[in-house]
Amino acid sequence: MKRRLLGAIAAAAVAATTLVPTAAHAADPAYQVLVFSKTAGFRHDSIPQGIAAIQSIGSANNFTVTATEDAGAFTAGNLANYKAVVFLSTTGDVLNATQQTAFENYINGGGGYVGVHAAADTEYDWSFYGNLVGAWFQSHPAIQTATIRTEDRAHAATAHLGGTWSRSDEWYSYRTNPRNSAKILQNLDESSYSGGGMGDHPITWCKNVSNGRSFYTGLGHTQATYSEANFRTLLLGGIRYAAGWAKQDCRVETGYTPIYNGSTTGWSQAGPGSFTNSDATLKSVGGMGLLWYSAKEYGSYSLKLDWKADGDDNSGIFVGFPSSTDVNSAVNNGYEIQIDATDTADKTTGSIYGFKSADVAARDAALNPPGEWNGYEILVEGERLRVYLNGRLINDFTNTVANRSLVQGYIGIQNHGTGDDVSFRNIRIKELNGNPPQQPATIEAESYTSNSGVQPAGHATASGGTTVGYIDNGDWVGYANFSTAGKNSFSARVSSGGPGGTITIRAGSQTGTVLGTVNVPNTGSWDTFQTVTTSLNGNASGPLFLTFSGGSGALLDVDTITLTTGTTPTQTTVQGEAATSQSGTQIAAHGPAVGGQTLGHIDNGDWAGYNQVTANGATRITVRYSSAGPGGQIQVRAGSATGTQIGTVTIPNTGSWDTFQTVSANLTSSASGAIFLRFTGGSGSLFDVDQFTIEK
Repeated sequence: MKRRLLGAIAAAAVAATTLVPTAAHAADPAYQVLVFSKTAGFRHDSIPQGIAAIQSIGSANNFTVTATEDAGAFTAGNLANYKAVVFLSTTGDVLNATQQTAFENYINGGGGYVGVHAAADTEYDWSFYGNLVGAWFQSHPAIQTATIRTEDRAHAATAHLGGTWSRSDEWYSYRTNPRNSAKILQNLDESSYSGGGMGDHPITWCKNVSNGRSFYTGLGHTQATYSEANFRTLLLGGIRYAAGWAKQDCRVETGYTPIYNGSTTGWSQAGPGSFTNSDATLKSVGGMGLLWYSAKEYGSYSLKLDWKADGDDNSGIFVGFPSSTDVNSAVNNGYEIQIDATDTADKTTGSIYGFKSADVAARDAALNPPGEWNGYEILVEGERLRVYLNGRLINDFTNTVANRSLVQGYIGIQNHGTGDDVSFRNIRIKELNGNPPQQPATIEAESYTSNSGVQPAGHATASGGTTVGYIDNGDWVGYANFSTAGKNSFSARVSSGGPGGTITIRAGSQTGTVLGTVNVPNTGSWDTFQTVTTSLNGNASGPLFLTFSGGSGALLDVDTITLTTGTTPTQTTVQGEAATSQSGTQIAAHGPAVGGQTLGHIDNGDWAGYNQVTANGATRITVRYSSAGPGGQIQVRAGSATGTQIGTVTIPNTGSWDTFQTVSANLTSSASGAIFLRFTGGSGSLFDVDQFTIEK
């Protein structure tokens, strides 16, 4: 039997050698992929062809394939060798409890999963797997030809496809619709075949699962499927995404309205040049001009679009500008989110052109190279503008210039000039109905317009590398373009290697109405930052002024300042060593820690529980920590050490056990019960936790 299987694989490999997808991407580093095809139910006769196809694709695209039906391969040590694991038409219960745990830890630690066809007919009693695969198999009609509609033409798995694709396969229906838990890449047109029954019928999708990535396609029943060039390219793209090489936005997407998906109705060209329009793709020609959506002006919204630069090209997306046939009106009255890989930091991809650089490290980690598609989300809420690249936040900017207000304006895409060839697809928008969500407006503290006594100070760990420093008793700063009107919450990122002091928040002038005060403690060093927050009395009007008071010498530095309109978040701060339950940890003494102690001696698998604060309504966590070890991650859980995971915080090495930093993360899942922190990482002591703050 084994000889026959190997022979079939070899034969299929020979048949497929001329059908390997041509790499349309930069070469990935060499990596390994595990293909798992164990069946405990129906066995598909296409499995040998599937294995051979993946091996052939791997040979041409720099990854090595290990094919197995031995569930014993699912150990922590073995899985660590692979960037992705493919479940190739597996069926039934294929892993025991120990193997399931190893695979869960692999995914939660950043591993990749690819499910093909009957992978959805697998492990019905394992809830983690149900979430990972996205939906379980329900039924299928006879094999027949159907039309697949491509929803996402930027994902590496589907960018090569047109809007529709007609082919023959066995078409699965699923027990649940994954649209509300995954990013749908393809769906089936149920009018094109018999026996559907889902209505809205996703067939290929991707999703984020903890720190890992999941890709599933319902295609792949027949032997012939694995010799189809389009399917093999789809499979390659899914593997590259799961392995982490192809960067994609696989967040759930609902409620968007297309404003360009082949038709330029409602769009107008301002200035010279143009865009070609072919295959539902706009491509810039000449310039410098702007193709803008003149049909409607927008307020708060989420704008998504896909773009591709062929090389070192230049373009951008303009937002917040008034109606005009003059391209310079957008330049002078709006903001450009840049596309350009090689300009200065404030003028490269992801920057707010000329105003604020992207987080370059985050941008580089999320950016696909020239020749591959990227996706922007441009989120505008009031005067706040955030830029997401392939699902990752890379810029967070707040407008303070009256003539560039983002509260209302038009959107457009730039054709920069001859030789700057940038393509755009699938431009869609979701208006944020009602009043915009109340979000913080943050500025760099060193951007003051008036002052007495202070000076800018350089600090590598500060936002932008600079703070307001050299602050003595009686000094003050003013911000003419940062209004306090209607604001009722103040927060500042601060540090102090001196005595600390008090910040008094005022409106109008350095002797104006007092809105509130906040105390700043000694944080351990000038490079160790904390965030302090206070409510404001609501009587604000006029620009912001801060006055400083305290003892002698340099009191404190201020890095960033945030004013919030709306309900003031409540914050509960708990000392790390104040755990009400724990496993494996100990209290450690550190002079620079708040209170002189931390939760320390933290190893992989340890945990701590805190009955002082609950997960109910929690939206954000901020952790003060130190590490001279490998660092690691904190899983934030609700109710118990194995309860619902509501967030993850990554903890890097800080240089020593006495060097503290803070890091924040959003908490996204609604859950209840006490907060538990579960610690993961490598070997030895990972990090110490000084304190953490839960925001609701």
